[in-house]
Amino acid sequence: MAKMKHFVFVDAACFGEWPWFKVRIPLKAAGHLITTIDLGTTALNAKNFNDIYPLSDFIEPLVNFLASLKAGDKVILVGHSYGGISIALAMEKFPQLVSVGVFVSALMPTHKSPPGVIIEEYLNRTPLEDWMDCELKFDHGVDTVQSSIRFGPEYIKTKVCKNCTESILEIANQKVRTTRFCKEDFTEKFLLTKERYGSVDRIYVMCGEDEVIKPDFQLEMIENEPPKEVIMIKGADHMPMLSKISELSKILEDVADKY
Repeated sequence: MAKMKHFVFVDAACFGEWPWFKVRIPLKAAGHLITTIDLGTTALNAKNFNDIYPLSDFIEPLVNFLASLKAGDKVILVGHSYGGISIALAMEKFPQLVSVGVFVSALMPTHKSPPGVIIEEYLNRTPLEDWMDCELKFDHGVDTVQSSIRFGPEYIKTKVCKNCTESILEIANQKVRTTRFCKEDFTEKFLLTKERYGSVDRIYVMCGEDEVIKPDFQLEMIENEPPKEVIMIKGADHMPMLSKISELSKILEDVADKY
């Protein structure tokens, strides 16, 4: 069995940290330490939604946690979907604390351009009709990309959790919330550097049937900032931690063994 490692799971758009609950079980049983970080508007950090706009506020819970670690501690950061931006920024700020960053069908920015570029590109390449019944807001006019999103029930069923059980769909509809994109702050130069973010090993976990961040877009990000390793989960939708639990858990156990 791998030596005990500390996994830090970061939430994604619209759901918080709850989707990781099934993956935590086998990892804890294997002896690993698990921490989940909930960003944005939650009861855990007691922030008003309209206050969670500056980048510093949005990633504050993750930054505060990493800053509290003892010298010599190392964690495995795991980010899903929009959470990939958060763990990339954390890797930049605390490269000495991160043994590896795992991007699970996540937005994975490059150090060559601001992270806002990948967000804008993703949103621009997603037609409005693809969002189905999602609630979208445009702070700067409908001709710009959306500033916030809340997944709708049909979108969750058809795209986000398309291979999940009915019971998971029920939970997802209960847990869904609005996520604001901090695009303005993400466009600042030098948020990510080769010397810091680029120095930390990264693994990308591709989801073969993802209808949210589609495989072709995943491949483009991989080509733009090649990670140490790329692993494909065939038949996985956007939520492999809920639809391909054993496969994702095995990948993470292997990561703990290697890194």
